[in-house]
Amino acid sequence: MELIRGLHNLRPRHRGSVVTIGNFDGVHRGHQAILDQLGAHARRLGLPAVVVVFEPQPREYFAGEQAPPRLTRLADKVRLLADYGADRVLCLPFNRRLRELSARDFIERVLIEGLGVRHLVVGDDFRFGCDRAGDFDLLRDIGAQRGFEVEHTRTFMLSGERVSSSRVRTLLASGNFEQAARLLGRPFAIAGRVVQDRQLGRTIGVPTANIPLLNRPLMLRGVLAAVTRLEDGREIKGVLNIGWRPTVGSHRPVLEVHLFDFDESLYGQRLSVMPCARLRGEETFDSIEALKRRIHLDLDQARDYFRRHPASAAQRPALASAPLTSPHGDSAGGRSTHTHSGSAPDIHSDG
Repeated sequence: MELIRGLHNLRPRHRGSVVTIGNFDGVHRGHQAILDQLGAHARRLGLPAVVVVFEPQPREYFAGEQAPPRLTRLADKVRLLADYGADRVLCLPFNRRLRELSARDFIERVLIEGLGVRHLVVGDDFRFGCDRAGDFDLLRDIGAQRGFEVEHTRTFMLSGERVSSSRVRTLLASGNFEQAARLLGRPFAIAGRVVQDRQLGRTIGVPTANIPLLNRPLMLRGVLAAVTRLEDGREIKGVLNIGWRPTVGSHRPVLEVHLFDFDESLYGQRLSVMPCARLRGEETFDSIEALKRRIHLDLDQARDYFRRHPASAAQRPALASAPLTSPHGDSAGGRSTHTHSGSAPDIHSDG
């Protein structure tokens, strides 16, 4: 899988492709169905499947901190897109220059000159361009003139409702991690590399692995029972804290996870932390001693949760058992089985 950052990095060899465009936040089962649709045409035409995304996402550019929290950072999104069949990801910086492109200029410079698009898959409500003139009809008209096909994405449903990033966010915010996993086709996870911190947890007998988060609105805050997957594939239960650590202070949000019955160094490792149940919200304590007592109570509550739920939401194997269906009743199946050569790049300063 190849990640291309910006139009200036497109080369003649990148021309000739089957393309889709979108945020793909979460790469949920609706997105996976689009990638299946994209892959089918890529195989039919013998061309690479290309996903065009934006960084930052357009709503983040326009709304700033009022934009919805992300389900996936850029690095994780790229990995997931590769897992579900993308051959290339073109990441366009969403800045003033891109914002000021007219719809026709976007089609000409990005799709035709840059990617040599042969087949385009987009939502029939897709709008783009500084003049807001870019829509499905314009794409179809220009495609007929310039020799590329345009096809709309199909709406896919699960349990009678449309699968969407906003619906996943709502489920996560309410603590319904199992249902969110059904929409994602996998457990919701927050991934990142462990860094050395102040090691305050170690001084009170509760060592934690610390992963810095981006200074953006948080999807989750507070203390949760969680399962952490290590680089070697082991999954270990524990307690997760996400937020600003108001009692001891932090200049940026942080994820810290304590692993039960574990005493190994994790510095530099990339972890995937899967929340399973909310224990409490973020709190400020009068003293470190009061914080310590509450942390040990959190540990007891998490252990009790895992005793009562030995097959936690993060470990259930049949998350994708319910089929996706279109409004017309067509089955879309579950997880894509596409494979790809190579691996997605490791991106540390991502969004």
